[in-house]
This record gives sequence, C-alpha cells and structure tokens, in this order.
Amino acid sequence: MSDWARRTAQGWLLSIHALPGARTSRVAGLHGDALKVQVAAPPDKGRANAELISLLSDLLGVPKRELRIARGELSRRKLVLVAWPQADPALLLRSRLPGARD
Repeated sequence: MSDWARRTAQGWLLSIHALPGARTSRVAGLHGDALKVQVAAPPDKGRANAELISLLSDLLGVPKRELRIARGELSRRKLVLVAWPQADPALLLRSRLPGARD
C-alpha cells in the first residue's frame, strides 16, 4: 500500500496527520508519510478525534466501533487502528476533493 497504511494482524494501522478546526472534514492528501485529514470539529474534549473516527468510518464503509486511535490522542500525528482486515485504505485517497493539495 503506502507508508501511511500498514496491514497488521488486527487489520490496518493508518498514520494520520490531523488538522482540527477546518471548514469541512475531508482527506486532503498526503503529509510526508501520513495521510492528511482536515476535521471540522475543534480539538476540544475529544470532539476532533470523534469526528476523525466518524469520517474514516464513513469513507471506509467500516463500523465506527472497529476504529480506534491507537496512539496520539492529544497530538496531530495519530495512529488509527482499523480492526477490519477487508477494509481498503486506498478508498481514502480516492475520496479527496478535486483541487486538494498535498
């Protein structure tokens, strides 16, 4: 796949560079070896993390309960575990809006 998505025994580990407080929640491209994700929620009381999980869940077609932040809850750099081996992380890059920049 790529540096930002690694298959594990549990499913997939996604390296995410989260940008809270954006106008809309969306995948914005790559940021080094991480997937850059803009999140509309503010980084307050876990709202941005919840929005990130919700967005990834929707884009991957995976139940929210199968995603969790494995590392970096209080950081922009996060590792998200997708405990759904049949998920296709490539869907995340294909979901980018036209004109999004890396």
